[in-house]
This record gives sequence, C-alpha cells and structure tokens, in this order.
Amino acid sequence: MQKGRRALIAAVLLGSIGHAWASKLDTQLAAIVTDARHPLSGLSVLAIRDGKVAYQQQFGLRRLDTTGSGGTAPVTPQTMFRIASISKMMTTFGVMKLVEEGKLKLDTDIGEYLGFALRNPHYPARAITLRHLLSHTSTLRDDGGYFWDAGTALREVLVPEGKMWARDGAPGQYFTYSNLNWAVIGTIMEYVTGERFDRLMQRLLLAPMGLRGGYNPAGFSRQEVADTATLYRRRTRDTEIWDNKGPWIAQADDFGVVAPQEPPGLDKYVIGTNATPFSPTGGLRMSASDMGKIMLMLINKGRHEGKQVIKPASLALMFGEQWRFNGSNGDALKGLYHSWGLGAQRFADVRGNMGGMPKNGHFHAVGHLGEAYGLVSTFAVDLKKKQGIVSLIGGFGSDPEADPGLHLAHTRAEERILDAIYQRAILGRGD
Repeated sequence: MQKGRRALIAAVLLGSIGHAWASKLDTQLAAIVTDARHPLSGLSVLAIRDGKVAYQQQFGLRRLDTTGSGGTAPVTPQTMFRIASISKMMTTFGVMKLVEEGKLKLDTDIGEYLGFALRNPHYPARAITLRHLLSHTSTLRDDGGYFWDAGTALREVLVPEGKMWARDGAPGQYFTYSNLNWAVIGTIMEYVTGERFDRLMQRLLLAPMGLRGGYNPAGFSRQEVADTATLYRRRTRDTEIWDNKGPWIAQADDFGVVAPQEPPGLDKYVIGTNATPFSPTGGLRMSASDMGKIMLMLINKGRHEGKQVIKPASLALMFGEQWRFNGSNGDALKGLYHSWGLGAQRFADVRGNMGGMPKNGHFHAVGHLGEAYGLVSTFAVDLKKKQGIVSLIGGFGSDPEADPGLHLAHTRAEERILDAIYQRAILGRGD
C-alpha cells in the first residue's frame, strides 16, 4: 500500500515547468508529504512571482481508502479544499463590495444591521461596529460557540448573560481572534441584502471571477463534489489521540462515502437571522488554482480579466493596519498575530511571525491563515513585490503541535513547505 501510494504521488507531479529550481522543489515538497514520521495526506501549492504564476504543484491524495473499497483519488489542479479561516478574508471581500454598494458602513452600530441591539454588557455605552468585527476587536469571544443550526436565530443566543462577552477592553481596544465575529458578519450581510449567504457570496465574488466551489457543497455540481478533498487526521479510530501508525480518519467532506447534505434545519431558515450554517468563518471550498486567481486580482488592484471586481480603495482599507500589538493590547497567540487589517492579517516582519518568513528572506505579506479538521492553509501575498504563496495541506499524519516550527509560529511541516517555496519559486534559488 505504501509503495502504491508513493507511486501515485509521483504520478501526479506536474513537472518542472522548465526551471532547474522547480524540479528540486518538486522533490523537496514530495519528501515533506511522504515523511515517514510526519506524513501529510495531500498538498496543493501555488507561487506567484513578478505578478505571474511561477509554480503550481500537487502531491498526495484527495481521497484515501478508509473503508476498504480500494478507491483513492489524487490531488489535482482542480482539487478544492475546505480552506478554513482563509474563508474569513473571502467573506470580507463580499463585505467590502456591500460597502461599495452603500448597503453597509464600517462604523455604524451593527444593531442597525441585525434588527436587534448588540452591546457588550460590560461596556454598554460603546457601540460595536463592522470595523470592530473585521479587526477582531469587537469583544466577542468564541466561548459560547459560533455555530448554530438553521432554525436558531442569533438574537436568541447573543444575550447579555452569555459566555461570549469579554471584559479586557471596550470594543476597539483589545484584539482577540474570534470566529464569532464572522457569524455576525455573515448574518449582517444577509440582513441588508435579503440573500442567503452562500448565494450572496456566489454573486459578489465567485461568479464575477468564474471561480468554482463555494460555501455550500450541497449545491455543487457532480464534478465539483468529486473534486472536493476529504480532510484527514491520523489517529486512533475511537479516540482523539494522534497516532502516526494508526489509520487515516476522515474529519470533514468525506464525499466519497457520503454525499454532501444541506445544512440541518434549512426548512426553518430565515434569511438575515443566522448565517452560520454556511460558515462565513471557515466553510469555503476552493482550489489553490482559484486562490491564485484571487491573489493576482489583488496584485492587479482589484482587476480580473479586464473587469474591476473590487475597488482599489476597498483593498487599501482591507489591508491597511487597524490594530498592532504593543505588548498588552491583545492576545498575540504565541507570536502569530502582530498586525491586523479588516478581515486580513498583516504579516509583520517580526521574528517568530510569518512576516519574517523564511529565515533568510523578508516577506512583507498580507492575507490569512487557516486550520480546521486536519487542514492547514496559507494565503500570503506581497502586493508591492507582486509575489505570493498559497499552500493547502489536506491532513496531518501526526500531531502538528508536537512538531513545532523552528523560526515561525507554525508547525514544522508548514515551515518547511513555505520556506522551500519561498527560496525556490519566489527567489528562484536552485542550490
């Protein structure tokens, strides 16, 4: 089985695209995926240099044989992954489009967009705004949850006595990364448009750029379902204990076994009351190839194939600094967060942060990271130098927390992948 899997991995490599460094990078990344101690189920990467795609490659499998049927499928350029929290940045593009249309304002009390008042009971005089939500300074926390079924309205759960309210600073003063912010953001987007979130994002972002996938796999075509990667962890079958000698266990999107289903309770769904069944926070399925198209659109100041998808001023707002860590004004999460825009991380050039990535280069990027259900994802672009990296890891075969990075606030596997791509595809080093 192991020899057959390695043969499949080798078979899906795209080749060196004519550069000496590319074939070396192929070999380097393949070795990371097949590392006997820390294997990855699959990997899809893309690099942009000088405003053009310089490298795109896939390794491993999007579907593993976990049922004994003998069926497997490789990662291909068309493979879509549930990209986790990078979805937040994509959702934010939709928010900025609605700002452009005059349907939303960044500094208006969000109660006006929700149809009910929403104030932190510890700071009742301070309004919460979209700017606060988008910059993780809203004072909302994930302790009380951030996902509810389609029959539950947010006004029923976002209550003053709930567990989601922080005391460490009024809205706008203190940063803590919170998924709940995007539950509220998606619901606001529905409320002001009257459109269901998954369909709204198709209209605002995916359709104008001709991108596949979306936030609701139940609405995918048969081919899109077939192209969606299952996310995996390697652990004991009946517990959550990591075991790199144990079986690969499907964690999400196991569509080779069970077809995608509509969110539960959709028959009771009321648009504008709760968008979380479509996961504005992490539910977008998209390929590295299409993420590369978005990256090029950003480099080209919002233009894609001659069309202005989003205005340059909107992008300047998104990626401009809204919060910077000063040592006491937020939770930097072990050095991962130093600067934030609107729905986008700013990778400051600080040791231990991806902005200093890799160890021998300076990559002053903006973008987002993601981690969920075994997947780990990266979208990082240097808009001035017109270069960027997309990386989608489909699953870990060992506990990533037990193998931390040496110089980044990431796992060692991520660090090795990002550093290799930067050195070879961005800098073009063939040594």
